[in-house]
Amino acid sequence: MKYIITTLGCKVNQYETQAMEAMLQADGHESAAPGELADAVIVNTCAVTAESGRKSRQTIRRLRDENPGAVVAVSGCYSQLSPEESAEIGADVIFGTNDRAGFVRAVEKAAEKGGGSREIDAPFRRREFEVLPAGAVSGRTRAMLKIQDGCVNFCSYCIIPYTRGRLRSLPAKDAARETRRIRDEGYRELVLTGIEVASYGADLPGKPGLADLIELVAANAGDMRLRLGSLEPTVVTEDFCRRLAATGKLCRHFHLSLQSGCDRTLKAMNRKYDTARFTAVTELLRRYFPGCALTTDLITGFPGETDEDHRETLAFIGKCAFADMHIFPYSRRPGTPADKMPDQCPNALKASRAHEAQAAAQRMHRAFLDASVGRTLPVLFETAQEGSVGHSDTYQLVRVPETGLRGQLRNVRVTSVENDVLLGEIV
Repeated sequence: MKYIITTLGCKVNQYETQAMEAMLQADGHESAAPGELADAVIVNTCAVTAESGRKSRQTIRRLRDENPGAVVAVSGCYSQLSPEESAEIGADVIFGTNDRAGFVRAVEKAAEKGGGSREIDAPFRRREFEVLPAGAVSGRTRAMLKIQDGCVNFCSYCIIPYTRGRLRSLPAKDAARETRRIRDEGYRELVLTGIEVASYGADLPGKPGLADLIELVAANAGDMRLRLGSLEPTVVTEDFCRRLAATGKLCRHFHLSLQSGCDRTLKAMNRKYDTARFTAVTELLRRYFPGCALTTDLITGFPGETDEDHRETLAFIGKCAFADMHIFPYSRRPGTPADKMPDQCPNALKASRAHEAQAAAQRMHRAFLDASVGRTLPVLFETAQEGSVGHSDTYQLVRVPETGLRGQLRNVRVTSVENDVLLGEIV
């Protein structure tokens, strides 16, 4: 079977896609070459915003039309939430956010015998963590390991708890085993990801925390470095920072979910911290990981957000001096409390505020890059492009003139900045 598989959305989706592709290849199936008609098209969908749902539908239709006669298979948050819509636009195999092995079997069966299937469960009835192999699409030097799924924070704008269900964590013994396997396969970096990794372990016997897991993974990682996915600020304490720094393996890049720099808006969003707590978190991380890159997400034009609230947010993000930001105009999501809130902001105003925040983010990003000049950074080289290109531990793109460095972790002294890339020389 020749297949096309594509992913929308977050790193968790990317991880689950690579796991499904590994299963397909283990069963002898091959990825369709560019321009080659596929026997099956697989879309791992996203529904975090209404726009994400629209893009998921658009991708399904496009691949269906480009591959007439192919089995159309969908999984992920959009199909979990909207299985009927998925069927209406031509999906044959419809699964949600669970049982990837069953999904792969259903795709194989449909491609061989025709027909389709639908398996959509009730997310909040899930109790067991679905263990999938850590890894990456062939040829990469960085692997991912999903350590947690589900979320019970119920932020007022977010649909994900309703598509992913309650908190479920990867047992420590499985995390250690997968870390050793990835280490032995020669990967040089392991990314720990999940829907809400700060809650790791709350469902496990003894309730081990995220710091406990990171220490265990670090002890089994050999010469791999570790990188964390998105963090809720509530997990970052002095003890957390001290223990992580002591491993000596953690990349100095922390993506902290902010969403707003205004306390009134954070309360309306049902976030579990305020700006004072967030500030304390940034100070802790910078003390224990000097020179670290702090990145974040921001939503503009949340219901009820005033001009003054927006100005507070702009002032706050400037104070935080983020290395990079993902900025989104608020997107209404039916089924969430925020969708029913009064004082919805007009789309033009949301976009205008996003544009202002993006301009501030770009200035901070450039300042972070400029501050890197003269520093020596550990870089994991991944591709050949006018020399060798890789990511520093602060997750900046770095290029050196030497070739043949793929898979190597080398120290680079940064000499200049070209567009958004750091240029340097091997030390």
